[in-house]
Amino acid sequence: MSGQEREHRSEERSALRERTEDVVSEEPDEQPTTTYEQAREELADVVRRLEAGGLTLEESLGLWERGEQLAELCQHWLDRARERLAQATPGGQPE
Repeated sequence: MSGQEREHRSEERSALRERTEDVVSEEPDEQPTTTYEQAREELADVVRRLEAGGLTLEESLGLWERGEQLAELCQHWLDRARERLAQATPGGQPE
């Protein structure tokens, strides 16, 4: 692997870490900085990259961890939507 390739992969890992830190807040009522649609699209991209292969073990693990965080974020958005529907529906249960 050339020095340029190592540098590029290192930059990708750093960017991945930075995005991860911004995604889900520790406060349950605070809105995440990423929308559901953004998280879903990035998750689909992570899956495509993992399925394509050709990554180092470290890169694969980083993507896997990012995918787990994105899945958690998507679930957060879906749970919030379900709560809003329950509040707006007579009897408190969405149809």
